[in-house]
Amino acid sequence: MRVRERRLRIRRREEVPRGQARMNPKAMEYLGIRDRVEIVVGGKKRLVFRVLGLDSVPENEVWCNADELREQGVADNTIAAVRAPLATTGVRA
Repeated sequence: MRVRERRLRIRRREEVPRGQARMNPKAMEYLGIRDRVEIVVGGKKRLVFRVLGLDSVPENEVWCNADELREQGVADNTIAAVRAPLATTGVRA
């Protein structure tokens, strides 16, 4: 099985609850994402969130909680690899 991942723009949004992310349903389908998403920033920071599909989110963006991203040191408009989680262990959210 080949892992499908894509580099998408990570956006800070105040309206998204902590531990959750919002993605476009088409992007979720293409990447094989069901209920959790793994975001890898620069090959170093790995974040896992529960994900909900929302049509108003652009296909090339993932919306996450602003405070949570700030605590993790992830800037707004960061480009990161987005995929379904590789392993079920160590899930943060």
